[in-house]
Amino acid sequence: MAGLALDGSNPDVSLLYDINGLAKDAPHWFDRVMEFVGEYGIIIGLAVVLLGAWWSVRRRPQDAPSAVAGLVWAPLAAGLALLANIPIREFVERPRPFKDHQGLDVLVAGKSDFSFVSDHATLTMAVAVGVFMVSRTYGLAAIGLALLEGFCRVYMGVHYPTDVIGGFALGTAVALLLAPLAMMLLTPLTTAIAGSRAAWLVRAGKAPAAGEAAGEDVPELSGSSRATRSERRHKDLAA
Repeated sequence: MAGLALDGSNPDVSLLYDINGLAKDAPHWFDRVMEFVGEYGIIIGLAVVLLGAWWSVRRRPQDAPSAVAGLVWAPLAAGLALLANIPIREFVERPRPFKDHQGLDVLVAGKSDFSFVSDHATLTMAVAVGVFMVSRTYGLAAIGLALLEGFCRVYMGVHYPTDVIGGFALGTAVALLLAPLAMMLLTPLTTAIAGSRAAWLVRAGKAPAAGEAAGEDVPELSGSSRATRSERRHKDLAA
């Protein structure tokens, strides 16, 4: 696959030069902004979107536990997708574009590993798809950030466009295909948390009382017990 990118007439290479060429014409400060955004900023932005989605779905009256389980799955899916990318990269062995092509404006130095597929594209799209399965509003924002991440990686000169597309495909596949199994395992966990003192993590509102938290029935006071408590209260007031 690396050989396919060596021909300058290849659309993959042409698009690489077109997008990376924008960096040559941009002010220095803008390149520095894109460098930060492409390396760290969008991942931070996705974390903020994920937190916003969590804060929102906790208010769902019916399916809060399953919705929170879906949001827990989003970063887990990203982690699994990154692990799946390790053998893919070693098998394809595609060099970074700046190693085979001259004249690229490389904004991030020190990238010595293989290029296909992009870890950043894989991670961001896996999280975005996971969020989208729970919340369309927050999911669309997350997908927008993932697409911007892909553009940044090519703009920075560290990936071919097909590296990004492959990362998007891998992240999406892992998030979607393993979601049923993940939800089967995670939903009982979040449901149990919803009935505990840590219920605020799953459902908005007050935590259940001690007896309710443990799933215990709180016995009603008998008539004699009520009377005894009433007598004690009167004695306390008299004192």
